Amino acid sequence: MGIDITKMRNIGISAHIDSGKTTLSERILFYTNKIHAIHEVKGKDGVGATMDHMELERERGITVQSAATQVTWKGYTINLIDTPGHVDFTIEVERSLRVLDGAILVLCAVGGVQSQSITVDCQLKRYHVPRIAFVNKCDRTGANPFKVRMQLREKLGLNAVLLQIPIGLEDKLEGLVDLISQKAVYYDGDQGTQVRYAEIPAHLQADAAKYREELLDALSMFNDELAELYLGGEEIPEELIHSTIRKATIAEQFVPVMMGSAYKNKGVQLLLDGVTRYLPDPTEVKNYALDLDNNEAQVELKADENLPTVALGFKLEDGQYGQLTYVRIYQGAIKKGDELYNSRARKRFKVGRLVRMHANHMEDINEGAPGDIVALFGIDCASGDTFCSPSINYAMTSMYVPEPVISLAITPKDKKSADQMSKALNRFTKEDPTFQAYVDPESNQTIIKGMGELHLEVYIERMRREYKCEVETGMPQVAYRETITQRAEFNYTHKKQTGGSGQYGRVAGYMEPLEDKDYEFVDMIKGGAIPNEFIPSCDKGFREAMKRGTLIGFPIVGVRCVINDGQSHPVDSSDIAFQLAAIGAFREGYAKAKPCILEPIMKVSVEGPTEFQGNIFASINQRRGIITSSTEEGTYCRVEAEVPLSEMFGYSTVLRSLTQGKAEFTMEFLKYGKVPSSISETLIKEYEEKRKKEQQK
Repeated sequence: MGIDITKMRNIGISAHIDSGKTTLSERILFYTNKIHAIHEVKGKDGVGATMDHMELERERGITVQSAATQVTWKGYTINLIDTPGHVDFTIEVERSLRVLDGAILVLCAVGGVQSQSITVDCQLKRYHVPRIAFVNKCDRTGANPFKVRMQLREKLGLNAVLLQIPIGLEDKLEGLVDLISQKAVYYDGDQGTQVRYAEIPAHLQADAAKYREELLDALSMFNDELAELYLGGEEIPEELIHSTIRKATIAEQFVPVMMGSAYKNKGVQLLLDGVTRYLPDPTEVKNYALDLDNNEAQVELKADENLPTVALGFKLEDGQYGQLTYVRIYQGAIKKGDELYNSRARKRFKVGRLVRMHANHMEDINEGAPGDIVALFGIDCASGDTFCSPSINYAMTSMYVPEPVISLAITPKDKKSADQMSKALNRFTKEDPTFQAYVDPESNQTIIKGMGELHLEVYIERMRREYKCEVETGMPQVAYRETITQRAEFNYTHKKQTGGSGQYGRVAGYMEPLEDKDYEFVDMIKGGAIPNEFIPSCDKGFREAMKRGTLIGFPIVGVRCVINDGQSHPVDSSDIAFQLAAIGAFREGYAKAKPCILEPIMKVSVEGPTEFQGNIFASINQRRGIITSSTEEGTYCRVEAEVPLSEMFGYSTVLRSLTQGKAEFTMEFLKYGKVPSSISETLIKEYEEKRKKEQQK
């Protein structure tokens, strides 16, 4: 095949919204000769960034879908995946991280570590992805990369060490000092294409020596040879420094901090060198699959093209030629005409067309190597499916998919829109596991669920544009939950006599609140009071009863059900009799266990000018919010709070008018919390009225 796997890098760019990720990926494409002209994200030329290929992305200037492309740099192949920064599209980030070997964490030199940077960092830690930090926007007023480095340490707990210091800041940003080669680096030419090395300016020599000391001191912990040379005051070879940074970065014990300004074309080439030098290749990352034929035993995968193929479909897209599935190959190779096996669907399929993607352009290829990211056409699968050679039956562990927290009723305007709507929903739910759609049996309305207002807004907008489907939307609904607050006993007998054999089952025991899980079933039956074959029926009945609470009709969580007594009948007892007995028992206990309503509490982070701090505080307090922290940095302040989701609808409009459009906020799901009694009463009342109306129909 001839591809050297050690010279391949699968990397992603992830960061807080508006840190300049897409601008950075645009520059990377330019310097690696993938594109020949630079376009801005919100550019005047109307072209928009290459990686934001959806019309919607270009208009809003945000990234919604992660795009994949392949570039080459100094003999290395880099598969680059640009991910969204907005919290509503978390699943896109999760998906990308699942298949990445390394990441660039982009931070704004002014904003520093923001709320979404913390979320992204948690995701990187969850999937053990080594990272390089890139402090972008060093040309902006108020830029301070040194402060950002401290925040990386304090807020994210990373061992972040500078590899560069800036020459000038804000509008005086001229270049960088490379602490490893001890040279000043300038970027000449119109678009910074010529990299020039020179002596360090005299006024920066003392700073450069201080930060180089810091770097060598941090690295001496990871390499004995380097430590000896450092302590002996001897010259340390550059190669030794590079190899030690690489070793420590891959072990996730060190984060190199690089900087520059993507917009001003400074620092990108050094960052690309850093990617090839410090981030792992596919052979250095441990990946595991589960052997389904051997009790799900863990198997380590090797990046070897001669072994049976194992690949993961991590993203689906509907293109003009049918469904496109992005695949990361972990082991073996995929060739045109190969037969592969989908271990979830238990189906075999043939590889027809194999392509390599560049945002929305594609080139046909004949085979994909281990570690490669390619796309397959026309295969029927879901996001997160594993494809392997027919000789094995492996499955990769699935991704973490958060539960949706907001729902919206949608109604098509006419018959044509109704047909298109079902097509669109079918495709979107397949593409995005955090987006769900179902028909409510009571009201017969179509309900869509997602991670936030923006998330649902984007999908409704995509329906309009891509499917010419006009829909009317109802009021957003919050995904409430119900739970119990105390222990309660139950003893319920279900009996029904209808000619012939009847139904009989008695279930007794108790229920109690459960902290860390949604549901637990405990069997404490002695002496066969309930025969063994009917125990699972009781569990089934309880689970069924929990799907819908009696207060406001939402699912019940946090309950442990214990059965310790019961009774059966030799003729009339059956699986269904015990299921119904368990449902009756649950409802009996539930009414006594002081049930209450829970609501999603969101972690809200508001950033804006300090002069509006009072207004921001007031707007959160009015929404039953609890302010957890407030920090001021120069003229900007950041307020962190916990606010119920039901109070956050339309907040963006209110915030804009309170702060003259200067503040912005992000929110993500934090936990479920108890609803205050006054609101709980209103909700129960509304639910009862709604039920009455439906019964009258």
